[in-house]
Amino acid sequence: MPFSDYTTALVTGASTGMGAAIAERLAKRGLTVHAVARNEERLAELADRTGAVPHVVDLTDTAALTAVVRDLKVDVLVNCAGVSRPGNILDSSEQDIDELVDVNLRGLLQLTRLVLPGMVERDRGHVVNISSIAGLYNFYGHTVYHATKAAVHQISRQLRNDTVGKRIRVTEICPGRVETEIFGRNLGGSPEAMEEAWNTYYEGYESLTTDDIVNALDYAIETPRHVNVGMLELMPTFQVPGGLTFDRREPTA
Repeated sequence: MPFSDYTTALVTGASTGMGAAIAERLAKRGLTVHAVARNEERLAELADRTGAVPHVVDLTDTAALTAVVRDLKVDVLVNCAGVSRPGNILDSSEQDIDELVDVNLRGLLQLTRLVLPGMVERDRGHVVNISSIAGLYNFYGHTVYHATKAAVHQISRQLRNDTVGKRIRVTEICPGRVETEIFGRNLGGSPEAMEEAWNTYYEGYESLTTDDIVNALDYAIETPRHVNVGMLELMPTFQVPGGLTFDRREPTA
């Protein structure tokens, strides 16, 4: 269903990284974008830059989410918010598990539950879930994150069954390594941690950029009404699944 059929979008995780880039692209496409995130300062910057409507909301607060969407007719829902923690199940804390499940899974389910009935009633809408190759492939560490993203993959499939017979489209965008702040946050979020993460995970690698993710979303939404792009797996050319092998390249002149 082309962009001309849609007027209103809601994007979670909209203060940074992929979410902010998606919100900006949808605003450029002429949609009224409701941007949901916890970081008030960055949401304000996004609003100034794009005209998006900021909502400072924690995805774990279902009552607050309900208030945000109560009077909205959302045509495009982008579930982009997510958190990660390093380590496997042996060194995951109770808090780690609760936070990842609450944000990556429970928040997505609750918001989708709130928004989807309106789409069904209007016979128009597109749900875009940002998952991860961690939900499809096994590699060391981040066990809880893998589990939540695997659930997002199955939810994306199931929503097609839940809305059969309606003009509701569901797209899962499943990226490999993207240049965002997620690794730096895993290391503590300080400027030093961000620098360490860049040197470890991005320097010398040809990773995906947020533009790559936005262009994939743009393609999925812009396809004709009768086409549902169910899943787009995007990986850097030098990254392969099944072990997270990533060939490091020396910079070229």
